[in-house]
Amino acid sequence: MAAHALDRDLQDLAASARAELVREIDASGAWAAEPVWREAFEAVPRHLFVPYYYIGVIGGYERRRCDESDPERREQWLRGAYEDAPLATRVHEGELLSSSSQPSLMAQMLAELEIQDGNAVLEIGTGTGYNAALLCHRLGDGLVTTVDLDPEITDTARRQLAAAGYHPTVVTGDGARGVPERAPFDRIIATCALRTVPDAWLAQCRPGARILAPLANGLIAVRVRDSGHADGRFLHTPAYFVPLRGGTRSEPEPQDLGGLPHRARGHELFRFLLALARHSLSAYEAYTLWERERHPERDRFGITISGDRSWAWLDDPAGPYVWPLP
Repeated sequence: MAAHALDRDLQDLAASARAELVREIDASGAWAAEPVWREAFEAVPRHLFVPYYYIGVIGGYERRRCDESDPERREQWLRGAYEDAPLATRVHEGELLSSSSQPSLMAQMLAELEIQDGNAVLEIGTGTGYNAALLCHRLGDGLVTTVDLDPEITDTARRQLAAAGYHPTVVTGDGARGVPERAPFDRIIATCALRTVPDAWLAQCRPGARILAPLANGLIAVRVRDSGHADGRFLHTPAYFVPLRGGTRSEPEPQDLGGLPHRARGHELFRFLLALARHSLSAYEAYTLWERERHPERDRFGITISGDRSWAWLDDPAGPYVWPLP
């Protein structure tokens, strides 16, 4: 049974579940600034992009599939496809390799991208193809390019996009290098965690382009001035994504936190600062700063790229709290 071959009852369930998901995202305020995205989420059927997925269970993962012989399990798969939750879509030896992001976070990221009609968009990290489909619905196929390192991921995404009626340019390659043959771009959105913004992306952007990407455990939005200069602040929102594979592999955060108070070790804002400044500050130095600045929120931080230098900062790119990015 193909992912799109639903019987009438499941078709009705898919429609009602999708409508409920849209209402839930609407209530969250994710697209309040760009309500045009509501139409895309109403139109694009997420279940076509997750014919199977994994949910965490004790001892590992359990697979849910669209072709279950048991009608109740098939319904369970379909309902899960429309939950406002991330779905693991590729797992190897217990390691998560690819996922479909939480829809409300996707909606917020798309709204924060500030897309305008006619913008050419590059997506880094194709995943299931669902995010590319949303972009295609908004802009049309010809303005959307998506790239992923894994040919199995891109091949699957092409099929799933075609099944949903969308045909963006899907490229197999290292996302850190961008897609120069499709440049220039007006917007770049990454759906995988970075340790810095690659130089190649700036070089492939038009002046004034906007780049939105996960970094540390936040989302950075930078405005490109020219091929060597960009700057911007983090959004308030936390974000946890699978790392980009290829040229900008993420590095582990420092783990020597044993001497710090428990309230800091487990606090996501402290972990954010620790990840952002990990090449410059020890865990104790990061904790001291965190306390001195009264637990700063993510949107007080930003990054600046100037030529061959890039750095993160708190409050002011020329202020006292700056840290080089790798």
